[in-house]
Amino acid sequence: MTTLQKLASQASGCELCALSETRNRVVFGSGNPRAAVFLIGEAPGRNEDEGGEPFAGQAGRVLNEALAAAGLERRDLYIANVLKCRPPKNRNPKREEIASCRPWLEQQLTLVDPVVVVPMGNFALRLFQKDAPPISKARGVPFDSKGRTVLPIFHPAAILYNRSLEGTFREDFARIAKIGSSLQR
Repeated sequence: MTTLQKLASQASGCELCALSETRNRVVFGSGNPRAAVFLIGEAPGRNEDEGGEPFAGQAGRVLNEALAAAGLERRDLYIANVLKCRPPKNRNPKREEIASCRPWLEQQLTLVDPVVVVPMGNFALRLFQKDAPPISKARGVPFDSKGRTVLPIFHPAAILYNRSLEGTFREDFARIAKIGSSLQR
């Protein structure tokens, strides 16, 4: 069992916030444990809560299409969420929930040790920049955090609500593919 698997096992019993009372399962993360690129979403939805994998629903379909268009495969990346448990009715994460889950994500980042971190959406971005501008302004502007390049992009769910963002979303993944190809381990 790898260290990442051990951490996932520990997280599966987490009761640090009230979300543990309503979840079906902890959605820890998935992908290459040595990935150069680490994607971070917001929180599991219904499909993820049932299946245990991040981005399994409609937003996952949008993500998979963008990855494929860029020549990327999920198995080469690591994908996790800010929250490990589904908020009821897919509401926005609460501060105390983010604070409870943050140590899990920080440990994942330490263990995977990616070169590029891709926060998808406002909640993921604010883990790295507390006072970040909205993702609509921060998207595509890289910055450094603890020696890693952080490249914020839209959350895949945003494309479901605003199809005009799809081209930008795919361009971001083409850029990530270009960066990632020079970083593969």
